[in-house]
Amino acid sequence: MAPKPARAWQKMLSGRHLDLLDPTPVDIEIEDIAHGLSFVARWNGQTIGDYAYSVAEHSLLVEQLYSRMTPKPDPKWQLAALLHDAPEYVIGDMISPVKNAVGPGYNDLDKRLMAAIHIRFGLPAMIPQHIKRQIKKADKISAWMEATRIAGFSEAEANWFFGIPDAQLISGLDIVLRPPMQTRADFTARHDTLSGQF
Repeated sequence: MAPKPARAWQKMLSGRHLDLLDPTPVDIEIEDIAHGLSFVARWNGQTIGDYAYSVAEHSLLVEQLYSRMTPKPDPKWQLAALLHDAPEYVIGDMISPVKNAVGPGYNDLDKRLMAAIHIRFGLPAMIPQHIKRQIKKADKISAWMEATRIAGFSEAEANWFFGIPDAQLISGLDIVLRPPMQTRADFTARHDTLSGQF
């Protein structure tokens, strides 16, 4: 008797069956993404506070930073910034040293999921490189803020790993620690606002 093939799909709370190896846009729902990301902890949970700092909260901050950095930001690229870590709703968040140890398999999975997510929400499968670079810059600034405010890094350490952020750019922004359901609601609402603008 032939061995049963390994299951490569996950049933989502929406009822969708998402094939992790061959994801299709029709099996992707924003509610599943928002819910999953609200429960995935950044920094492997090694942060101060009563709540983990979630990938959803990080994504909201990255979108804010991207929007501050970009004169007259296009809502579709703001949405791309909000969704920049969306695949982590099913594959989790790995710190960079672990990603490097796992090798190209993780990145391949991430790219397939990201392409399907982008298509599902009206974005090109591959966003332009200059937009991707700006989002990555916002991502590093967010990481600097998280590192120094909740993850135990000194400013010197954070400067070494993530670069020195523009103080004016991060002025008035803070790291928010709160229950996952609140973050989930804000993530979904921000998606809905941006999606309605293009």
